[in-house]
Amino acid sequence: MITDIEEYFARGCGRCARFGTPDCSTRTWADGLAALRRLCLEAGLEERVKWGHPCYLYAGRNIVIIGAFRGDFRLSFFNAALMRDPDGVLERPGPNTQHADMIRFMTNGAVDRLAPVIGAYLAESKGYAEAGIKPPSATQELELPKELIAALDTDPVLAEAFHALTPGRRKSYVLNLAGAKKPETRIARIEKFRDRILAGKGATER
Repeated sequence: MITDIEEYFARGCGRCARFGTPDCSTRTWADGLAALRRLCLEAGLEERVKWGHPCYLYAGRNIVIIGAFRGDFRLSFFNAALMRDPDGVLERPGPNTQHADMIRFMTNGAVDRLAPVIGAYLAESKGYAEAGIKPPSATQELELPKELIAALDTDPVLAEAFHALTPGRRKSYVLNLAGAKKPETRIARIEKFRDRILAGKGATER
């Protein structure tokens, strides 16, 4: 997994065998990713690598994270429950996601066409961060399987990534693990899910 931001845009996130090859998704969407990066920096956001991806912060809070996939690339907003989305561009990444939190791009040129909207949404999110406004806590806390609790307790990197997931994505893992009858099956699934959690994805996302 990469730790240098420039390496992401040059070679990828380092999570799969396509890293550093022409087949890496960051190569397919190079122009669009560069455009997203430029908009985030122009908005005055601080750029860091988190979970192997470019993450942008303001006032000490995560604002957005960039991701590239085979069929699309995305700009995902943290604290999406606060976003008003007047232009209707935010999508839910999966059926278990509680709030629409991402803008999905299917072409590199789509970023430039949506630049004014993206800029407005970044400004809105910055405003919440600066004012210290956070989304309301979920009314129902998830009961984590004991095997997942043990894995999080012994793996700080996994714990940070899991708790950074949206409530819907965390729920997708809990539901998946709850469907396994045997403890060893749940443990095996957690090991299989680790890279997906670190990538900020839900249990059913590719």
